[in-house]
Amino acid sequence: MSNQGAPGMANKGPAYGLSREVQSRIDKKYDPDLEERLVEWIMAQCGSGVSRPEPGKTGFQLWLKDGCVLSELINSLYAPGQKPIKKIQHSDMAFKQMEQVSQFLQASERYGVVKTDIFQTVDLWEGKDLAAVQRTLMALGNLAVTKNDGNYRGDPNWFHKKAQENRRDFSDDQLKEGQSVIGLQMGTNKGASQAGMTGYGRPRQIIN
Repeated sequence: MSNQGAPGMANKGPAYGLSREVQSRIDKKYDPDLEERLVEWIMAQCGSGVSRPEPGKTGFQLWLKDGCVLSELINSLYAPGQKPIKKIQHSDMAFKQMEQVSQFLQASERYGVVKTDIFQTVDLWEGKDLAAVQRTLMALGNLAVTKNDGNYRGDPNWFHKKAQENRRDFSDDQLKEGQSVIGLQMGTNKGASQAGMTGYGRPRQIIN
């Protein structure tokens, strides 16, 4: 069916038809259930300083758009003296709001969110891809639960621990131990291969 619809859209005007089609696909990725969970977490994490947004996609966007709630969120994941965003400014000016969102994104990356999980300021500010905003917040929540450093607030079951983060929990001694085990295995393998090749190795040695 989608193949039949595509030429029709092209006839109506490719730019408009295509952007509308793309936008509807993006909209489908936005998860209202996830919105509810993220709102609950952000409110639990930030405390009474943050008010509840209007339910729905537009309410969610307007709630986060000026970057202040996002900045409060990232700051709440750090101990009091280590907050990454020193100044949270409420402003009606577009560039100030975008600047605040940008500060949150930089702080999220420093916290450990991978670049591919970080939304672009326009995704939120212009509502271009609110599913990407959800993805960033999910990644942040997963990391906060994984770090288990006492700064996460809310139900830990809202997020899942990242398995690959476990390696950070190894001490230097454990890592050294792991390397020596690998070294031993390599040595054993070498021994085994040499032993296995002894029959072929001898004639070669005689020729030399």
